[in-house]
Amino acid sequence: MQKPQQTQPADFALKETSPNIGGIKKDKFSCTYDLVEQMLYVYVHVVKAKDLPGNIDSYVEVQLGNYKGHTKNFENKSNPEWNQVFAFSKDRIQASLLEVVIKDKDELVGGVFIDLNDIPKRVPPDSPLASQWYRMEDRKAEKRKGELMLAVWIGTQADEAFSDACHSDAAMIGPEGVANIRSKVYLSPKLWYVRVNVIEAQDLLPSDKSRYPEAFVKVNLGSQSLKTRISQSKTLNHMWNEDLMFVVAEPFEDSLVLTAEDKVGPNKDEILGKCVIPLHLMPRRLDHKPVNTKWFNLEKHGGEQKKEVKFPSRIHLRVCLDGGYHVLDEPAHYSSDLRPTEKQLQKPSIGILEVGIISAIGLMPMKTRDGHGTTDAYCVAKYGQKWIRTRTIVDSLAPKWNEQYTWEVYDPCTVITIAVFDNGHMQKSEGDKFDGSKDSRIGKVRIRLSTLATDRVYTHSYPLLVLQDSGLKKMGEVQLAVRFTSLSLISMLSIYSQPMFPNMHHIYPLPSMVKDGLRHHATQIVSMRLSRSEPPLRKEVVEYMLDVDSHMWSVRKSKANFLRIMKVLGGLVMIGRWFDNICNWKNPLISILIHNIFMILVLYPGLILPSIFISMFVIGIWNFRFRPRHPPHMDNRLSHADVAQPDELDEEFDTFPTSKSLDIVKMRYDRLRCVAGRAQTVLGDLASQGERFQNLLSWRDPRATTLFVTFCLIAAIVLFVTSFQIVILLTGFYVLRHPKFRNKLPSVPFNFFRRLPARVDSIF
Repeated sequence: MQKPQQTQPADFALKETSPNIGGIKKDKFSCTYDLVEQMLYVYVHVVKAKDLPGNIDSYVEVQLGNYKGHTKNFENKSNPEWNQVFAFSKDRIQASLLEVVIKDKDELVGGVFIDLNDIPKRVPPDSPLASQWYRMEDRKAEKRKGELMLAVWIGTQADEAFSDACHSDAAMIGPEGVANIRSKVYLSPKLWYVRVNVIEAQDLLPSDKSRYPEAFVKVNLGSQSLKTRISQSKTLNHMWNEDLMFVVAEPFEDSLVLTAEDKVGPNKDEILGKCVIPLHLMPRRLDHKPVNTKWFNLEKHGGEQKKEVKFPSRIHLRVCLDGGYHVLDEPAHYSSDLRPTEKQLQKPSIGILEVGIISAIGLMPMKTRDGHGTTDAYCVAKYGQKWIRTRTIVDSLAPKWNEQYTWEVYDPCTVITIAVFDNGHMQKSEGDKFDGSKDSRIGKVRIRLSTLATDRVYTHSYPLLVLQDSGLKKMGEVQLAVRFTSLSLISMLSIYSQPMFPNMHHIYPLPSMVKDGLRHHATQIVSMRLSRSEPPLRKEVVEYMLDVDSHMWSVRKSKANFLRIMKVLGGLVMIGRWFDNICNWKNPLISILIHNIFMILVLYPGLILPSIFISMFVIGIWNFRFRPRHPPHMDNRLSHADVAQPDELDEEFDTFPTSKSLDIVKMRYDRLRCVAGRAQTVLGDLASQGERFQNLLSWRDPRATTLFVTFCLIAAIVLFVTSFQIVILLTGFYVLRHPKFRNKLPSVPFNFFRRLPARVDSIF
């Protein structure tokens, strides 16, 4: 039976929290904004100005206490229009007067001064507050020429102006000009597999007419390049019939370029012909039915004009966009999306996932600014094709985001990934001592949706753990609120009977090596496309979210997987020990009870299967008391990260190819040989047992096979004349016999099996 899970150390444990959520309603008809704490903001919508004195270079400066923001600058305009929103967090305001002033360079033109107590409060779903004209004055309340159109109100993060506003807690928006990073939603590009079936080519004429070409076909698609094997044909016509697979993102930017080449020498190839196929002209395949083949003319390579030939070189291809596959850009075992590329094959959603990113606490300083450690933190979450990025909270080790996001769910057996980063691209101020070239990792959380109960809000603080070459380090905690809502229980339960991946993955499966290469190219395409967004979701962020290096060798991961196997086998070991105790009569009452149950099941065999299933039912009900009460999280013990040796971590974080010295590489290679030697021995033992089983009837050992065949004949005669139930009873009583009737030496069947030959003696 299942035992309660071992508790984590307090510093790395998942903690249940009780945030003050549920107080915000976004509107009456759409989903509520109730998984985050309510935060009040002073919103200032600067619309435009009119009748300003002269042609000035005007901009608006909005100041509330120590926080400032300013609009873009307009040159020589008396009626500028800015249409910009500023949001000031009310929790951090220590002033009572809002100043909205127009400046010409550093000269005050005029402004509007509003007492905070006079600002109205607006709660969605109220209608948006209308802007109005204000007569401008100076700081002494004297009238100035011109009017300024404003809308000022107090609202929450559920306000529609929240996402586009310049936030005081998201960036320092003062005159020093540090960039403001707002919250954004990104979409992964739609990825397709491109299948190129190179069938044959005709009339490939080499420059050297005295020899037949050793022809092969090279196919290029963007940065991806593959080639066929060299044709063995000794004619001008060549046959390959090879499939080459590529990944491409929609909208298509590159064309498929095929070149037929002749291998004329070592590292020397001659181009025999070339053709270019635009991707948008390719047919789109939805199922396993092959598309029609097509002949393409190969243009001669070279700048000089060629005479038109009567029979040009041609290549026979079958090309298509394979829409029946799901293009993997994440590891398959914790993918967030399993749908095929083609929309016609996708099924409707079965639920909604809502995540409230509340706050983080205890973050480690990631850089130095003005002589003190600081962090500019933001969160990124990825599920399916939708990525979200919260706003960057500047200079805070306990940032509060309180942003809520929603995803459609198509399969409950998927995983959402949420990570926290330090923004390394903030504009440096004087005294900075950090390199802003990359966004640093603070930690990551994965939550499998199938482990969540529906319609329940999970509020937990997740430890942010990062494994570095110096060891495991806790970087802080992130507080989340998660809710998975099912739209149809029947639809969700029916998913469990369906294949995880689309049908094409099972009808025409891709080889493992091909899938690994395609996933690598898919991650590169996704990171490139998202890094071109504005603001960009940078390459290091995308690669961390997609776990691009998860396939690399690691002693730590090998140990962790070995311990996982041992834990899985631990249940079988427990059953074996329990049965051994029964056979050795450690508890006579239990042994007698098992004897009676055994006799009943043998005499009434119809009770065997019902007994097995009722036993599993009882065990499942019993284990209900020990069910997990919280979502899964990054486990330092399961990852074997808390006991990893420094040299193992140094090897894991080494570059590929290695950048270490020859002595270190030699030491690691010797260690790898030792580890692989033990694994090799285990695999050899398993192979030997299988070969011994095969050799029972193979006459590899004629005496052993004679004995076994004779035994089979005698057993057949005995079983024919003896009741099967009596045979089972005698066998069971023999196995369960009392220890005084047992011999400490191995049994006869065991000795016989161990003496059977294996092929290990044929290996050198």
